Amino acid sequence: MENKVSDTNRTAPIKLELLITIVEKNKAEFYADLIESFEVNFQFVTPARGTAKAEFLDYLGLADTDKAVIFSVVREDKLDDLTYLLGKKFRTVRGGKGVSVSVPLSSMIGTSVYAFLCNAVNTVRGKD
Repeated sequence: MENKVSDTNRTAPIKLELLITIVEKNKAEFYADLIESFEVNFQFVTPARGTAKAEFLDYLGLADTDKAVIFSVVREDKLDDLTYLLGKKFRTVRGGKGVSVSVPLSSMIGTSVYAFLCNAVNTVRGKD
């Protein structure tokens, strides 16, 4: 005899995405705080350098090549609002230009880690 589970007891898991944001080094904390305000529990910021040639940067009036890369794990349901706000800030904050891209996460080991990353600790506690 087959063991059937009621669909009413199941809920779809919250999907997560890795958001990679590249900004000027001196704006990294500003953008990390902005991203964190969207219930992001995990971020990693690392220094980076731009690769454009000096002549091109001088022509554009951009002398600084010091960048920061922010890696953030974001809930898919928060991503549209977050990327909209990032785009707005990239256009309006003085010296705050940047670029971001997201990559879907397809699997993860451990429900506790998953619950922490999607800020849903109370919904999956005790299922490890």
